[in-house]
Amino acid sequence: MASTVGSRMATTGNGAAAYAMKQIEPHVVAAYPITPTTTVVEEFSEYVNNGEVRTEFVPTESEHSAMSACIGAAAAGARVITATASQGLALMWEMLYIASGMRLPIVLIVGNRALSAPINIHCDHSDSMGARDSGWIQLYCKNAQEVYDTVIQAVRIGEHPDVRLPVMVCYDGFITTHAITPIDPLEDEKVKAFIGPYKPVYPLLDVHNPVTYGALDLFDYYFEHRRQSIEAMVPALRVIQQVGAEFGGLSGREYGLVEAYRLDDAEVGLVAMSSAASTAEVAVDQLREQGEPVGLLRLRAYRPFPISEVVRRLRHLKAVCVLDRAAAPGAQAGPVGLDVRSALLDLNSRPQITNAVFGLGGRDLGLDDIVSVFRRLQKIAQSGRVEEPLFYLGLRGGNHVD
Repeated sequence: MASTVGSRMATTGNGAAAYAMKQIEPHVVAAYPITPTTTVVEEFSEYVNNGEVRTEFVPTESEHSAMSACIGAAAAGARVITATASQGLALMWEMLYIASGMRLPIVLIVGNRALSAPINIHCDHSDSMGARDSGWIQLYCKNAQEVYDTVIQAVRIGEHPDVRLPVMVCYDGFITTHAITPIDPLEDEKVKAFIGPYKPVYPLLDVHNPVTYGALDLFDYYFEHRRQSIEAMVPALRVIQQVGAEFGGLSGREYGLVEAYRLDDAEVGLVAMSSAASTAEVAVDQLREQGEPVGLLRLRAYRPFPISEVVRRLRHLKAVCVLDRAAAPGAQAGPVGLDVRSALLDLNSRPQITNAVFGLGGRDLGLDDIVSVFRRLQKIAQSGRVEEPLFYLGLRGGNHVD
């Protein structure tokens, strides 16, 4: 559990998520704990047991059952939150598409963890990247404070009448889930006022206005219904920014789609997500002290992908490296690398782009690793050529495995 001094709290990323859930006080939490997000559910269950929230807590027999229960509760008209990771998220796969297709604003907390095999409990983004096209909004957090802030914002974003989509709040397993850092939470009443009362849309329990969920939908209307959920991602870009700005007015911590760090006058830059961005910021500061014009773009929103912001922030650079904590076997780049390349493709003059896959299975990303990427970018900027469009950062034996 978290310890507090005044309004400041020392807690883990999981503790920050659980505390935000306590203040939100959802109607239903259905969950099956899995490493490294187990303590999100454990800590929240203590709040339930102690009578600090009126949430209906439903322990289920699997992650598939957990998301199924969340879908049923949300369709009935409840505000719903759950948590999972890795194999648990993979077991939810079938239900993820149902949640988004039914336009149910469930919040799913994901402590990113590698997928088997081999068995691994540590961080990479292969779990949420595998679900990137399931119709869920995906927001990636770099530290515990942002986890706390984003869980609260996710409720408002998903429930916005122009969106009505489920939201994943993603952060790095063990790196962020378990590290104890200070956060500054809001007062309970401010959180409740910010999210407001839940206003269900077409709830199943409204017996005077009966609706159907999960009907058979063949070639006659399936295409149109899927297009509706796809189109809901467009206003989500605006809503994420609006909610982030409003939260900033409340807390002093404003959020957008991306975060640019010393990028305006940079010549080369990195694109990163989650905790890797914190390491990259330190490397940028060190190289800036040496007079080197480097910068960083952190993607906070990955789905919907913020194309306009990415183009605006990167178009002036000579060379860019996209850091991917997940691989895309058989593709020419990692998942984030493919999206960034696609975003910049139509520019008449665009940066040279390379892509680094790093940190699979929790392998550490150090300052020396980041500096080595900047050195590579500087050579690309000088030559105007990319020798390796995709390389593996921190892999033993170099970029080729015998």
